[in-house]
Amino acid sequence: MSSISYNLQAVRDRIMAEARAMSRDPHDIHLLAVSKTFGPDAVIEAAQSGQMAFGENYLQEALDKMEAVRALHPDLQLEWHFIGPIQSNKTRPIAEHFDWVHSVDREKIALRLSEQRPPHLPPLNVCLQVNISGEASKSGASAEEAENLARRIADMPRLNLRGLMAIPEPVADPEKQRAPFRELRMLAERLRASGLKLDTLSMGMSADLAAAIAEGATIVRIGTAIFGKRDYAK
Repeated sequence: MSSISYNLQAVRDRIMAEARAMSRDPHDIHLLAVSKTFGPDAVIEAAQSGQMAFGENYLQEALDKMEAVRALHPDLQLEWHFIGPIQSNKTRPIAEHFDWVHSVDREKIALRLSEQRPPHLPPLNVCLQVNISGEASKSGASAEEAENLARRIADMPRLNLRGLMAIPEPVADPEKQRAPFRELRMLAERLRASGLKLDTLSMGMSADLAAAIAEGATIVRIGTAIFGKRDYAK
């Protein structure tokens, strides 16, 4: 068994154990393998072990990787998620090539994605990114503006608003890790109670996976625990 296959199985086992500890159905938690900075060979290796959903932060790297994977394995039907910050001039290729976008944080970006989503493709699945910890350096709508923004996004014709995403400020204490995830879950519950059909909480990474699952994550974004340490100098 390759290291990626081994790591994937270990992550799946951990998700299952954490879900059961919280009396949750493990099948309700989807693993997004964050493949940024890793090449097409790593994606193919993970796909051959049954991982079909991949998250990317850097647009040009992702587009090159998609093309390389298609050239090597045209039979692979992968699901690509964009999870990084979005600049206005990058929305068209994101709308054209991705299945999901987790990092929609303002109306202008959502409008551009909606207008630029090709009509032959299904509506683009999107999550509203919420800056749940209020960090000045981090992308995301504030919790206060999230409801109005979510309603506007839900009305856009080529988008399918699925839920909320957050990257809380990192802390080591497991109980403190749960607090921002709890806030995001409660915000999602308020939005559902107001009539929005949301089914996704994209939250939790390698270091805070257990806290996210405890608070209701439906997509966990795991990179290092699957692919290993990243070399950003490449």
